[in-house]
Amino acid sequence: MSASLVSNAYLDEHSAKIRSKPVPWEGYQRAGLVTTEELGLIKKVDRQPRAKTESILISDGQTYALLYLRLLKKLQRVDTMQCLLVLIADALLDHDERIPLFTRTVQSGPDLPHAPLLRTLETQDEFVQVKSAQILTILLRPLATLVQSTSANKRDVAVQCLEALLARPECRKAVWAIPGIIAGLVEILRHKPGPQMCYQVIFCLWLLSFEQDIAEQINNPPLSLYTYVAVLMEPPSQNLVTKAPSANLPAMLVSELLPFTKNLAAAKWSDEDILEDIQFVRDELERNFASLTTYDVYTSELASNHLSWTPVHESEEFWRENAHRLHERDFAQLKALIQLLDSSDPVTLAVAVHDVGQYVKHCERGKK
Repeated sequence: MSASLVSNAYLDEHSAKIRSKPVPWEGYQRAGLVTTEELGLIKKVDRQPRAKTESILISDGQTYALLYLRLLKKLQRVDTMQCLLVLIADALLDHDERIPLFTRTVQSGPDLPHAPLLRTLETQDEFVQVKSAQILTILLRPLATLVQSTSANKRDVAVQCLEALLARPECRKAVWAIPGIIAGLVEILRHKPGPQMCYQVIFCLWLLSFEQDIAEQINNPPLSLYTYVAVLMEPPSQNLVTKAPSANLPAMLVSELLPFTKNLAAAKWSDEDILEDIQFVRDELERNFASLTTYDVYTSELASNHLSWTPVHESEEFWRENAHRLHERDFAQLKALIQLLDSSDPVTLAVAVHDVGQYVKHCERGKK
């Protein structure tokens, strides 16, 4: 797939306007935000004809890939981010061979190239969000090679990158659209990785399942029911239940794992070991769920960035007893709830608005 195929009229029109807008690079240099060397480099490509920029990228592409990402990481103004994103996209447009120029920037910083782009997804500017998603879609493709690599180090880095990316709903469909990534994750599980890698891969698949389109396809190959049973019943999954119930069981409850294991336990299995493992996990879930508080469930739902009309939201008793707890840990849960007011999912947004109203109603501090 060529990078040009991820474009559309909105992006093209706004990109053309942004290419002609001035950016106060000299002001950044005087403020100490841009070095003299960086200023000299960016001025060579800023508002220059495409032919000139192309000739510079041919001879010095690696330098400019790193420059664009470093500037995007440290400069906060919307117009500046817009300019840098257009420069990055222009460099990649119809030039898939330049993708490694950006992915190799990880050698200069562990958060490159993805972290600066993920940060821009959190801005309120629509163009910045969409343009970042466009670029991330292009840069994601090499992850398929890393996930499928025989090198444990490459697989580890790739899965960690996916964890960070899939936490953003904007990135999930882009990842799902790359079959090599999904096939690579499943292949990792089939080779029975260690507990940490097993957890990380399952977490990636869990995040993907929050998207409706993906949830409808997720039982198709390569993610067969057998794969899911194998994932769920591997010893690492048992460890998550028995060794860290307070950390993992609330999330499992939000995912409705208990009724799933009950259904599996009622089915007929030719492999007695599988049935034994299913019953073990079911029994542990039943035993431990009884000790969970409704607030544990609520905080796990907030952490998933996906709310639904579960009974806890409409319970007046819950809000009378727990509204003040949103202040705990420096208002961490309240901040998470407020962030969901920007959700593009209508159900999540509706529940978040309702919950904010309940907080204001039942917490004196919320009325101020």
